[in-house]
Amino acid sequence: MRFLIILFVLLPITAFAQTPTPAPGTPQTDDEKTLYAVGLVLSRSLRDFDLSASELEVVRRAIADAYAGKPAIELEEWGPRIQALANLRGEHRLAREKEAGAAYLTKAAAVANAVKTDSGLVYVETTQGTGASPVATDAVKVQYRGTLINGTEFDSSYARNEPAEFPVGGVIRCWTEGVQRMKVGGKARLVCPSDLAYGDRGNDDIPGGATLVFDIELLDVIHQAPRPN
Repeated sequence: MRFLIILFVLLPITAFAQTPTPAPGTPQTDDEKTLYAVGLVLSRSLRDFDLSASELEVVRRAIADAYAGKPAIELEEWGPRIQALANLRGEHRLAREKEAGAAYLTKAAAVANAVKTDSGLVYVETTQGTGASPVATDAVKVQYRGTLINGTEFDSSYARNEPAEFPVGGVIRCWTEGVQRMKVGGKARLVCPSDLAYGDRGNDDIPGGATLVFDIELLDVIHQAPRPN
């Protein structure tokens, strides 16, 4: 759905025959919430265009003009240029994200008690545990919070009020490496370069090239495989 916006732009003008009535405030009805979800999907599809506020207004104007049946340009002429612009803007956005991530990692590695591993992971123990440490073949129970380097939260077991369980070897490389450094009862912060997380592609909530920060509490090690003597 990365470029779902293109599908909307390519719809016949007759699909926008009625002028919509703005729905002020927080969506209330099921239909309003579903339409709001459409807007969220469109915003994700626009992410690679890295729009400024003024450019976003141009997009909004295009939607309004389409509804009115009076587009200002010929889509057949300019539509084929959409992908090239997305690619160019996406490359710039990726480079900026990686540059900011590298600076953040350098700062994080300078914190007292921080350990920067050979892989590039920055590991900071915030509470020392006293129990067992997991290995890659184990599963673990944890509480965690994940944020972007600007503090935006994209995932949290605390928010769900439910610990997470997962195989140590079945998650992003940053977690596989970092969690094995922990002991049950301990807490740690993992600062993960993008190549140990979601890479250049990112996902719906994480930009490509993003450095991620995870605060993790190791609650238990479960399903332990036999350990070598």
